[in-house]
Amino acid sequence: MRTRTRTALTSALALASASALTLGLAPSASAATAGRTVTDGTRAYTLSLTAPNTAPAAGANVTVTGSGYNPDQGVYVGLCAIPAGVNPADPATWNSKPTPCLGGQDQTGTTGASHWVNSDWYWMSPSNSSPFTESGGLGSFSVRIHVKAKISDTVVCGQAGVTCAIVTRADHFDSSDRTYDVYVPVTFQ
Repeated sequence: MRTRTRTALTSALALASASALTLGLAPSASAATAGRTVTDGTRAYTLSLTAPNTAPAAGANVTVTGSGYNPDQGVYVGLCAIPAGVNPADPATWNSKPTPCLGGQDQTGTTGASHWVNSDWYWMSPSNSSPFTESGGLGSFSVRIHVKAKISDTVVCGQAGVTCAIVTRADHFDSSDRTYDVYVPVTFQ
């Protein structure tokens, strides 16, 4: 009986120690999720975008996931300045294109700052695009992008009133469509 108790106690302590080490190694950035429900034609899509809400100002590669997207509509995933008049918590205000964006519309994959998710033309830019994972007529994705506070020489997140977010937006085939805009605000440390 004493051996069984000691073994159970030893196992519990080992598990607690492993958990503490794992938590200690976890990144300090937490993730946030934003979403919206949109109607495109006769179909409703409930979009969900999850991304870190903090990042180091000098830059970091982050994983961004999305689900509920229309796989027939390509999107860019990237870091952009939030346009004036847009409230990231209110989809009714999402009527201006998120811009400027780090790396712009990086169709060639030279910066790693954005990723093009589409189910038709992803093969044209294999280093920077991928197809949606499709299930039940809905598209999802998990991509890595590079983010940093300095979007351009004149636009820096957190300075001069510039606020930024990791976003999805319709790709260059339909860049004026605001239907697939989703914002996860990000701050830089």
